[in-house]
Amino acid sequence: MAERERTATLDRTTGETSIIVSLTLDGAGDVAVRTGIGMFDHMLHALALHAGWDLTLTCEGDLNVDDHHSIEDTGLVLGQALADAIGPDRADIVRFGSAYAPLDEALARAVADVSGRPHFSGSLHLKRDRVGSLSCEMVPHFFRSLAQTAGLTLHIDVIRGVNDHHRIEASFKALALALRSALATTDDQSDIRSTKGVL
Repeated sequence: MAERERTATLDRTTGETSIIVSLTLDGAGDVAVRTGIGMFDHMLHALALHAGWDLTLTCEGDLNVDDHHSIEDTGLVLGQALADAIGPDRADIVRFGSAYAPLDEALARAVADVSGRPHFSGSLHLKRDRVGSLSCEMVPHFFRSLAQTAGLTLHIDVIRGVNDHHRIEASFKALALALRSALATTDDQSDIRSTKGVL
């Protein structure tokens, strides 16, 4: 457990979305999410729960257009909250994390570096256009948006799977477990895990 409380609250309104996020990294898995996109809410709940976060998030978006702005902006705002909760120097974290997560026939792998350098690569092999009201093309877009503002390097791949619901959920759970490892605090609060001496 970090000496300081690793929390952040953000409120962001644009012409397309209005998002409020409250995040505690060292939480108990208390999660309340409402975006108007049922499958996306389910995935955000899984992400926070398995990462060990407390998360309250609401998004009022232009779903009369489609789900793009709501999912993209949620990724951007949640990523910024994550960066704020981590802190600017990122000195007290393990930094690297990796995990596998299965869901029935699906298996996903996530590798995370909380480096301050945003990048997402991944192959989810999704076949359907939508799962519920969630556009499948928006799943990697969410991961990219999250990585962008959180300053994460993320590699997320579905190794096998048939059902797209299972593929997506395994991906979110693998990411959660990888971030849980990467964001774990070290004993030495002055420790910077980089050959440069700074992240």
